[in-house]
Amino acid sequence: MGESATVGTLQTFKAVADNPLTRNILKALSKNCKVDGANRLDVALELYVGSRKDACFSCRLSRRVLSPILSVARRGFGITREQLNEKFKDPYWRRGLVNVIKGIAWFGVRRPYVPGAPFQVVWNITRACNLKCLHCYESAGIKGADELTTEEAMRGIDILADAGVLILAFSGGEPTIRPDILQLIQHASDRGMFTAVATNAVLFSSRRKVREFKKAGLQFAQISLDGIDPKTHDLFRGVPGTFQKTVEGIRNCVAEGLFVEMATTGTRYNVDEIPALIDFAANLGVNWFMLYNFVPTGRGSDIIESDLTPDEREHVLKICWNKMKGGGVDVLSTAPQFARIAQEVEARPAFAGDAAVVASAAAGEEPHVMPTHFYNPKLSGELARLADFIGGCGAGRFYLSLEPNGDIFPCVFFPHDETMKVGNLFKDDFEKVWRHSKLFWEIRDKDKLKENCGSCQYRYTCGGCRARAYNYFNDVLAPDPGCVLNRTFWQQLKENH
Repeated sequence: MGESATVGTLQTFKAVADNPLTRNILKALSKNCKVDGANRLDVALELYVGSRKDACFSCRLSRRVLSPILSVARRGFGITREQLNEKFKDPYWRRGLVNVIKGIAWFGVRRPYVPGAPFQVVWNITRACNLKCLHCYESAGIKGADELTTEEAMRGIDILADAGVLILAFSGGEPTIRPDILQLIQHASDRGMFTAVATNAVLFSSRRKVREFKKAGLQFAQISLDGIDPKTHDLFRGVPGTFQKTVEGIRNCVAEGLFVEMATTGTRYNVDEIPALIDFAANLGVNWFMLYNFVPTGRGSDIIESDLTPDEREHVLKICWNKMKGGGVDVLSTAPQFARIAQEVEARPAFAGDAAVVASAAAGEEPHVMPTHFYNPKLSGELARLADFIGGCGAGRFYLSLEPNGDIFPCVFFPHDETMKVGNLFKDDFEKVWRHSKLFWEIRDKDKLKENCGSCQYRYTCGGCRARAYNYFNDVLAPDPGCVLNRTFWQQLKENH
């Protein structure tokens, strides 16, 4: 397909998808079907890809309505019917597509894109913890008095599943020491969600324990390792001997076939060890290495001086990019500047929709990686246009966080106070909070950002970390002081302190 024809098809898709009639139809199709026991869109997709042979009349009609919209979309992005069918036979991909379609129904085709429900919810399921981490956003240690019972937590899982949440990640505190965690993982898995834990992996130093979690339905383990030197890691974690148990936990999770992400929070304490940590992750056989932005919240506010300067962050992110390009392990980062660095290093245009992208694709260039919070998609041709829609800070847009009592926040790194709280899972309508929260819409709109982020040519693929902006300036729209393009703001902060 030629450039003009492809662009024309994409414009046709946007015109069709943004049409009020189409969106109203899609809203009607987004409801649950009592006869078939699932969301009508999901049933329609099962019929479309051949995973389901029969359904009620309304769901069969939904399939007929959905079919031409999907056809326009796949042609616009150069995907064959066979490729689409194969991909969406996977129930998780199908659930994700339902979420995308619901987002179009409720919000239209926006830049950046907002799905119909958060793709991921990080639930700090307990404040109890067996370690005393210096940078803990939750200030964890002792179980909270307001933590949910098993029955309440199970009901919360049902609310999330019914809303269409794709991934449920249990965090804390330390989620693996909550007595009923296996029940909660099992229930989330039974409800069709991809289940994950963010853990220190001390409990996983027992391979038998890893098997128990996997049997319950656990699929993904994010494991924190903050230094290649055991002394560095143990200093971060506040308990001697933790390094050895954590490494053994990583090995056990890899051996049992879980998807494993090794996570490190970059600070002045460990910045020199990060290259070796990436190599170590590759040698351990993990799937991903995640470099977390340090955010001065929770106990982290006590070590604010350990934050990297903009130039230090820039340097380590470039190392991360070069390590990933060299092979070994896929590297991700919650620092949204990672996407800008990828574009600059690879000499890509600032906006993925630029004609240069289309021209480079037409010339047969290899797909290029566009880092995001969740994964690093390889985008080529017209798919490169997706970078502006999926990139940047995902807080309140692709994910949100829950506290142990069900309070809802944009991200785990926002202060857990009434100012940043947008609702409660049990006291408010979860789907209405997602659609109408004033704070969420402030964070989602990259054109509202203040300088320098607001005028930056990378605001859609980066846009700065909103949690860092808030914790430094008490303003979610303020510039992220960790970026080299915002050095002036970083210098002002240092002068004021």
